[in-house]
Amino acid sequence: MALVSFVGRVLFASVFILSAWQEFNEFGVDGGPAAKALKPKFNVFSKSVKSHTGLEVPGFDIKYLVAAGVAFKGVGGLLFIFGSTMGAYLLALQQAIVTPILYDFYNYDTEKKEFGLLFSKFSQNLALLGALLFFIGMKNTLPRRQLKKKAPKTKTV
Repeated sequence: MALVSFVGRVLFASVFILSAWQEFNEFGVDGGPAAKALKPKFNVFSKSVKSHTGLEVPGFDIKYLVAAGVAFKGVGGLLFIFGSTMGAYLLALQQAIVTPILYDFYNYDTEKKEFGLLFSKFSQNLALLGALLFFIGMKNTLPRRQLKKKAPKTKTV
């Protein structure tokens, strides 16, 4: 069963690792295509946050956000393969930050083609986030279950 679990973690993490590898190779000086795609969506997200909450998102070069995403996906994916909860936390944090910004279906009319494509990608990333949270929850409850099973039984007379 341990082998099946390991293969499952490798397959799951490969989504993040391969994505990080591609973004790393295309990064260049300006953050590559990922930064070009993320910049307008991040600007819309920042304006939306400011109009709804009154809080201003601090300005920074978008290539740093892309670099952080690459690092989180790469390191988190490798740690996840070996069953580390920290890897799952890194991947979950990356998913929680990037998903609502990058797949902003809520900014499009439901009749437009972009709405369906973005909603589909948003839903897929939400499912990945849910799987990561499930993994974290299982890792946190497993030691408690094992302690209960190993507790010695005492005889009462």
